[in-house]
Amino acid sequence: MKIAVMGSGGVGGYFGARLAQSGCEVSFIARGAHLAAMKEHGLKIESRLGDIHLPSVRVTDDPRTLDPVDLVLFSVKLWDTEAAARSLAPLVGPDTGIVSFQNGVQKDDILKRLCGEKAVMGGVGYIATAIARPGVIRHTGTMQRLLFGEYDGRRSARAEAFLAACRRAGIDAELSADIRREVWEKFVFLVGLSGTTATMRLPIGPIRENPRTRAFLFDLMQEAVAVGRAHGVALAEDYAEKRLAFCDGLPPDMTSSLHHDLERGNPLEVEWLSGGVVHLGQQVGVPTPANRAVWDILALHAAGRMRG
Repeated sequence: MKIAVMGSGGVGGYFGARLAQSGCEVSFIARGAHLAAMKEHGLKIESRLGDIHLPSVRVTDDPRTLDPVDLVLFSVKLWDTEAAARSLAPLVGPDTGIVSFQNGVQKDDILKRLCGEKAVMGGVGYIATAIARPGVIRHTGTMQRLLFGEYDGRRSARAEAFLAACRRAGIDAELSADIRREVWEKFVFLVGLSGTTATMRLPIGPIRENPRTRAFLFDLMQEAVAVGRAHGVALAEDYAEKRLAFCDGLPPDMTSSLHHDLERGNPLEVEWLSGGVVHLGQQVGVPTPANRAVWDILALHAAGRMRG
């Protein structure tokens, strides 16, 4: 299977490396120091599931140097979605699938608008990874789960082929008959985790123990559920309660990538997380005061650390 990884950071680099190791023809699209390191030394994965070193990888910063592929794994940061999507044309043939494993629920609308509805499949990734240093990705824990599928629920040939490739690579993968719901279910949890840990600058442990911050965590998720249901997503009415119970079982030191990005002075995805809940709520008349508060609190940090 020919695969292009658009955005070869923690998520894209990890899954791309696993697929390449198992025999897929994988091309990585990266930039900056990570690109330079991959060109010189290849790509390394540090993982409790087994380290990987691909000493030589096909890597570029220009998709125009590549031929059409069977599948594009799309995993750039949300603020880069539109620009990256516009650069995909050389990779996309008549049967190419594009699967985004980004956060948020508006990502695929952008991809469909720019790349065509036929090309876009839905995807959700559950994994904790980060670039440890240029050319090296560190996998924390053992979870490496992918859910994906066609938006019309069909078990298409390209979806089945990717499922088989994932399983050969030892990736925990599943085809979903309702990928829209799966994308929203992750979104609900992520809105709560990211919104609380970033605004409070603390991990989940103390947040879930304090009655007031626990209530705020619940409100963030409940608003996302209400917005999703108003948009016709098949979310259970009590889904926020179930996610709150799930949060009780998380490691107390767990935090979010939004919190990490805030502490590092990086641009934030809040516009597409709590900000996304606000935007989508406005479309259907659902009030979202808790998510509005998160969005407003982080407004001065959204573009990254202010200089000067």
